[in-house]
Amino acid sequence: MESNGQLADIRSVVEGVGAEDDTSVAPLHQIESLCMRCGENGITRLLLTRIPHFREVVLMAFECPHCNERNNEVQFAGQLQPKGCQYRLVVPSGRTEILNRQVVKSDSATIKIPELDFEIPPEAQRGSLSTVVEGIIVRALDGLQALQDERKKIDPEKAAAIDQFLEKLRSLLSGDSTFTFVLDDPAGNSYVENPYAPSPDPLLSIRFYERTPEQTAALGFLSEPTAAEEPAPEENNLMSDAVPHGSVGLVAGRRAIAQCNPDEVAAALCRYSAPEEVDTLPTTCGACGVKTVTRFFATKIPYFREVIIMASSCDICGYRSSELKAGGEIPPKGKRITLQVKNLRDLCRDVIKSDSASVKVPELELELTSGTLGGLVTTVEGLITKICESLERIHGFSLGDSSDEWKKKKWTDFKLRLSQLLSLEDEWTLIIDDALAASFVSPATDAIEDDKQLTIEEYERTWEQNEELGLNDMDTSLADTAYQTTN
Repeated sequence: MESNGQLADIRSVVEGVGAEDDTSVAPLHQIESLCMRCGENGITRLLLTRIPHFREVVLMAFECPHCNERNNEVQFAGQLQPKGCQYRLVVPSGRTEILNRQVVKSDSATIKIPELDFEIPPEAQRGSLSTVVEGIIVRALDGLQALQDERKKIDPEKAAAIDQFLEKLRSLLSGDSTFTFVLDDPAGNSYVENPYAPSPDPLLSIRFYERTPEQTAALGFLSEPTAAEEPAPEENNLMSDAVPHGSVGLVAGRRAIAQCNPDEVAAALCRYSAPEEVDTLPTTCGACGVKTVTRFFATKIPYFREVIIMASSCDICGYRSSELKAGGEIPPKGKRITLQVKNLRDLCRDVIKSDSASVKVPELELELTSGTLGGLVTTVEGLITKICESLERIHGFSLGDSSDEWKKKKWTDFKLRLSQLLSLEDEWTLIIDDALAASFVSPATDAIEDDKQLTIEEYERTWEQNEELGLNDMDTSLADTAYQTTN
């Protein structure tokens, strides 16, 4: 559906897209734009749409009627993900079916093939939606091959080296060589299809990581506020050293009540021991870059350990975030928590899932590796709901119009079985395995040993687990010596 067949400018397109309701059909906008090949004017078509159960995207296609130049691009219109992601897909030789997996590459993603020491930086290929071979490697081949004739005239040696490298890339297309396809996206908006989902794929590994300040700055989320944006110290600057913490609470009281549900906040804070003192740290807003503060306090959860609750809010843009970190020393052993879910009371149990914890539901053959979903403070029911939403978002292509019928049926059956867990048609088991012992499921009795449905077992971490957590290289001997000397 086109906008009456008329050409629009950029501003009208943005205003039209912003005015669209979620339930309406987004129009196809056309913009007259310059062709970079012939210098004449062509037409760029923009469509704001949503990949089913994935994310909002803007599809752009350019066509020049004078020189027949054509290209297309996809950009993400949704929010920045909490963490970056890295996909590693091993493609064995002769396994041509692995090369047909769908890939979403955002503007900030980098593609690497370590075996060839080959890297495609974010600016080389803009956001795209295609398959590993046809959409990524073929585009790289075309880009390198485009200027070979000119290179042979100017620098024959470099052109010959590029010809040899192109032969290696073509061997990947034919399936003659084994290679690793690495997709690294600091924004977390890229995706590689897992045809075995929700079960893990032995050839595909996913790692989520915290963005570095340099990566966050490259995404445009650490801009320094200008003098005009700086709030006045007397009125809006709540983190001034001259203002006591109690006065800060008085100034921000009405604003905090307007942004939050006071009943839910009070219930969450008073469920366990109340904080004795709230401290603050200066920081910057992750959305607009304005200076703000992060408030945190330490408390003790019964039958668990000391934890640190952190929360930050921005009075300028309204961005809010909260996080829970385990305090104290690193436990010498890991912990595996097994809960037999039998009734509605079990669904209401409090759950703390740390970044290092994996989640399993044996009845569904469901397994989430450590790092998936990040850290959560929720209930058993909320954890299952989050898992369902995450799987639909990440593996949304399995429910799209172009997917195979067997894939659709597989996901429909899995969602049905997942909903049956929450309706408690059958008893099921929740297993949370945390190598750092930083996860927790609340008991249903006053004494945790009297809860027969909850089993907690400790185990020795393997060398690989310690290596992944960075514990093998951790040396605290100097600190131990200094502590003993002080005592």
